[in-house]
Amino acid sequence: MIASAPAGAEEIPLTQSLPEDPYIWLEDTYSQRALDWVETENAVSAARLEAEPTYQAAYDEAFAIVSSEDRIPMPAFRKGMLYNFWKDADHLRGIWRRTTLESYRSGNAEWETILDIDALGEKEGRSWVYKGVSCLRPEERLCLVELSDGGEDAVEIREFDLAKKSFVEGGFFVPKGKSDATWVDEDTILLSTDFAGDGSDLTTSGYPAVVKRLKRGQAISDAVEIFRGKKDDVASSAAVIRDNSGNVLQMIVRSTDFWNREFALIDGDTVTPLALPSQSSPLGLIDNRLVVKLSQDWAVGGTDYPAGALVSLDADALKADPANPAPTLVWAPGPSEAYSSATTTANRLVMSILDNVSGRILSFAPAADGSWTKSTVDLPDKMTLSLVSGDEDSDRFFLNAEGFTTPDALYLADAASDESEVLRAMPAKFDASDLVVEQKWATSTDGTKIPYFLVRKKNAAMDGTTPTLLYGYGGFQVPMTPGYSAIIGKLWLEKGGAYVLSNIRGGGEFGPAWHQAGLQTKRQIIFDDFAAIAEDLIASGLTSPEHLGMMGGSNGGLLTGVEMTQRPDLWNAAVIQVPLLDMIGISRIGAGASWQGEYGNVNTDPDALAFWLERSPYHALKAGTDYPVPFIYSSTKDDRTGSAHARKFAARMKELGLPYEYFEQTEGGHAAGADPRQEARSWALTYTYLTRQLMGE
Repeated sequence: MIASAPAGAEEIPLTQSLPEDPYIWLEDTYSQRALDWVETENAVSAARLEAEPTYQAAYDEAFAIVSSEDRIPMPAFRKGMLYNFWKDADHLRGIWRRTTLESYRSGNAEWETILDIDALGEKEGRSWVYKGVSCLRPEERLCLVELSDGGEDAVEIREFDLAKKSFVEGGFFVPKGKSDATWVDEDTILLSTDFAGDGSDLTTSGYPAVVKRLKRGQAISDAVEIFRGKKDDVASSAAVIRDNSGNVLQMIVRSTDFWNREFALIDGDTVTPLALPSQSSPLGLIDNRLVVKLSQDWAVGGTDYPAGALVSLDADALKADPANPAPTLVWAPGPSEAYSSATTTANRLVMSILDNVSGRILSFAPAADGSWTKSTVDLPDKMTLSLVSGDEDSDRFFLNAEGFTTPDALYLADAASDESEVLRAMPAKFDASDLVVEQKWATSTDGTKIPYFLVRKKNAAMDGTTPTLLYGYGGFQVPMTPGYSAIIGKLWLEKGGAYVLSNIRGGGEFGPAWHQAGLQTKRQIIFDDFAAIAEDLIASGLTSPEHLGMMGGSNGGLLTGVEMTQRPDLWNAAVIQVPLLDMIGISRIGAGASWQGEYGNVNTDPDALAFWLERSPYHALKAGTDYPVPFIYSSTKDDRTGSAHARKFAARMKELGLPYEYFEQTEGGHAAGADPRQEARSWALTYTYLTRQLMGE
């Protein structure tokens, strides 16, 4: 069975004979039959894993880590105060709180609670999970708070008054949905949601296709429509971009697929197309210049701008002539460089880049002649440097520095002076004194060198006996960078295991070309890259198939599912987290229809269908094959990938008489859990399984 083509898409006769799906009933997430199946599967695997002698210690260690008080409270600037969202053993769902920079700098900050999510959930009888907040600049007093039921991507949006520390009575309110809202002024928001409530305003991907202007006190049903995309788009939404001088751009962003967008400027009720490349992303407004990241080459005005570069456009010129933009180059990547992230301060653009998967922070200031001046912030080398937040009222910003064996350190930096200081440093959570970190390169099937990081004991025996965990993602231009994981360190590295982080194609480690090399029906090269690293680890003598396992989540769950079914000879463990596994039925599960730009459309493209019929893990399982026993993990509340992929894969394995472990968290969404206890249980089950599979006799 296969979903019909989205409305507006051309139907192409499919010549392949599609297999019957006896487990399609598991796609009905909350049906009693499906929930009974989950309860039974959870009970069997949880009982088996929790009976292992290593489980309780793993749980205790994991809970201590995820609820510890000495984690760094990551701050966000807001009008002279620092804000932070915090979870611990006493605040399982978390508190939104604030303090001053002076108090934070003291090391013993006095926090003022703004919103207590645990108390709110108890008061309202709901399983609320905080999903973020956006506040109206420049005052940043009125905010839109997003709350999720149990961790779903779908949220309820409520207006909140920071001065009063309470929700605004009769204020803006958007019922549960995959909605998007952005402030225009204190009495107006631009909203994209399921206005009709019957799905008619949603795309086939399940996201809003319609943008309307909603005034204070106005019913959502009376909002004024300003833009309507198409049913077979991914989504349409609005963006209101401001700089520190009060300049504003209002934009429509229509995502025709996951990677391609159309842009338009909003002026009152008039929407005018804006001629930006379809694979580009507006990042912010500085000195009335719109900064845009390019994911494709752009030839305009007699100049070629390369994919991966950042350009700026004068906002007034854009408004005057949106059909003829005149960009200025801000930054172009070198051969080993890639854009990672950016933030803005009052007068600067601050950018994090990767250079051979090592971090650097650059600062850009607008010059009077329209160009940009670049400087490099003085920070430690060979670290992962992640931007935390920028201050719109000064040129200060926060960033986090970390490495595999170097705990997180929070820096306060100044983009104008390029100086920085450490404000917080997390204490070591595991013993790294006998560990070594190496960057190595494997050779893939097409001869390309694929980098990976290896963390191991200095005296690890090179006789094939080291328990080794290989992590991978390989998709959506997301880079995998070195990071300090107390969970991996305490539950794996301290126990004698080795950890490997792969930088396979599909990711963003080397810019758009690295990602696009594995798009759609070219995706086999991503799987080949991962297998090449596994083979390199075995050939080096570090490990062997008996002691080699892999882990990946979401798109990485697809990766591990494919590797398990394509190369079962390489592995003795496979952690398959919140995965995509049914690549034939993907468009009808969760938000799967939105990712056809990444994977191809099996509903309309015979080549994509043929490709995935050979590789879809759910369909590739065969009886009598010596697969590694997988640990399949999902969440009932995961409305992104959807729990059906994991459920159906486990059900098919059971039908074929193949051993597996299955656990479905009832909350948490597309994450390990909704609170520290759930997170700790997920990690304890995972590493108990890995210990059993790879460290056992």
